[in-house]
Amino acid sequence: MAQDDAILRLARQIDAARKAERFLVDADEVAILRRQGACELHRICAEFVSSVNGKLSEAALDLSPATYAPELFREAGANLIQISSQGRQMQIAFQATPQVVSTEKFAVPYVLEGEVRTYNQRMLERFEIRSQLLFFCVEEGNAGWRFFDWRSRSSGPLDRELLVSLMEPLF
Repeated sequence: MAQDDAILRLARQIDAARKAERFLVDADEVAILRRQGACELHRICAEFVSSVNGKLSEAALDLSPATYAPELFREAGANLIQISSQGRQMQIAFQATPQVVSTEKFAVPYVLEGEVRTYNQRMLERFEIRSQLLFFCVEEGNAGWRFFDWRSRSSGPLDRELLVSLMEPLF
């Protein structure tokens, strides 16, 4: 049984490497794609904040930075988007992959990698910060953000529903 798991893992890695190698590795194209990915991530967060604040009697969620443009993406180093409310934090840190395209941490080829962290004061007192990995995946002409929960081994699109599920336990 364990050998079958190892074989399956190896087969997945070979498939992922083949997909990554097939991806057109034009550095300028990837740079544009990365800036688009950063803007897409901010758009998802902004829509989430707007939809929650639109249901409240007064705005409670803050988004930082409030606006985002492609030229704000830092190719070298970390980028940060933060959603906060009264000491409750959701931080999304992301950066370009060391290689132009990677499959090192996730089976689907990606050009941006990051992490979403959520916490409140009680959690900090217990040294507890929840986190999930994020990847801006590129596959056969499609690009989009996906999360990977390393505890449950689940994965899916980064969307408003995921952000709600991450923010709810903080209140």
